[in-house]
Amino acid sequence: MARIAVIGAGTGAMAAAARLAVAGHRVVVYERTRTYGGAVRRFTRDGFSFDTGPGLLPLPAVYRDLFVKTGKEPLESCVELVQVDPSSRHMFADGSEVSLPNASRAGAVSALDTALGGGSGGRWGDFLVRAREAWDRTRRPLLEEPLWPNWPVLAEREPYPAVPHKKLLRTRRAGTLAEVGAWELRDPRLAALLECHALAYGLDPRTAPASAAVLPYMEHAFGTWYVRGGIRELARAVYERCLDRRVEFVFGAEVTGIVEKDGRAAGVELADGTVADADHVVAGVARGVLDRLMPGTAARGADAVTAQRAMPSRLTLLLALRGGRPEGTAHRTVVHTPDREDELERLFGEPAGLPAAPTVTVLRPDDPALVPDAGHEAVTLTVTAPSGQSVSDSDVDRIVGAAERAIPGLGDRLLWREVRHPADVAEDTGAPGGAVPAPALAAAGGRLLHPSNSTRVPGLFTVGGWSHPGGGLPHAGMSGALVAGLIVEGPDFRGSQ
Repeated sequence: MARIAVIGAGTGAMAAAARLAVAGHRVVVYERTRTYGGAVRRFTRDGFSFDTGPGLLPLPAVYRDLFVKTGKEPLESCVELVQVDPSSRHMFADGSEVSLPNASRAGAVSALDTALGGGSGGRWGDFLVRAREAWDRTRRPLLEEPLWPNWPVLAEREPYPAVPHKKLLRTRRAGTLAEVGAWELRDPRLAALLECHALAYGLDPRTAPASAAVLPYMEHAFGTWYVRGGIRELARAVYERCLDRRVEFVFGAEVTGIVEKDGRAAGVELADGTVADADHVVAGVARGVLDRLMPGTAARGADAVTAQRAMPSRLTLLLALRGGRPEGTAHRTVVHTPDREDELERLFGEPAGLPAAPTVTVLRPDDPALVPDAGHEAVTLTVTAPSGQSVSDSDVDRIVGAAERAIPGLGDRLLWREVRHPADVAEDTGAPGGAVPAPALAAAGGRLLHPSNSTRVPGLFTVGGWSHPGGGLPHAGMSGALVAGLIVEGPDFRGSQ
């Protein structure tokens, strides 16, 4: 039985802790804040309750596998999963809108043809077929295996089978997500539908590789799910599974250093000066934080990944409304920006700033647990925002105004609002500026690959969104499985079978 110190109680770190404890190891989790979950938090006030991190769960199979592998109770015995239908409603700048059914290609094709016309559904359906091919080519190396020793192959090879595009005398293939939208979908509304999946992860579609097509494909193929009571209930269930497996949690314990002995990680040093010995250390922290804890320990592959600017963060508005949720309301509505170029230039240009009219995601869960009674509604608005920046009241007013397209009469119904800035994300997660990591993606010279879970220091491993396979709830759970496999089975571990 090995002693394992886990730094941070984020979802990926807890997933690793539960798996390691089941394997017979003594696991202690050190969390600098007073609660678990990382970005998966909850805000409550006056009988209202809101998720302040992710609001929906894609690919629930990752957590089903975690619960199967760590105990007798399956995931559905610990939380109530609800498939969201329609998956999303989209409101475009020209006034048109469409509601897409959950996990149905035929339904999506029909809905798009009816709403947008002009063969829109057929073009989107053909895109999903190509996106599936990219998914099939990258699913295992990007999600189910430790980062390959010859990982540059992933950086160089574009897995998306783009359609040849002829312009003047040249024939080209789409290399970015924006080119897929412009050349293959050929409708600014379909392009907006495509690009919003990248934008939600803080990716610029003009530079994101065409392989980012796997992001909308995941949602299409595996559905969109909600956890009754909020996604925070998923974090609670994972935490309680850890406790059931005798994982020890120490809250309010900031790790200030990783102890090295005889050339390997041998424990952690806490802010109060105490040292906790360990045979292995699992760090669920941002890469910059890891560098401070143990300088010069960049994970394998990290030094060859092209340096990139800080990832954007999220601005979240929590709205308490008088009046109940109208019947037939979509759980998720995306209000697309009327000025795509301004949005992208402001978010990803220099200096970065909040767009004048950003794309706004509106979440309106049908969940009595979130409101004081049936005469009220809890609504969450989310926009991608530059990391490290605060937002003015006038910016918030503009976002609320944009959301009024999806919620008529919003201003008259508003009881109060709570604004969660990037600084709040930083406080919850420890990520500098409140940056939010994107999922790992192939191609693009490796810019969107993440450092591997094993490091140059024996006994030190990384887990969570800032290591392979990147950000997002499913990816965090997968990173936990990979780290547990590397520790239990050793460096020859080649992923789940």
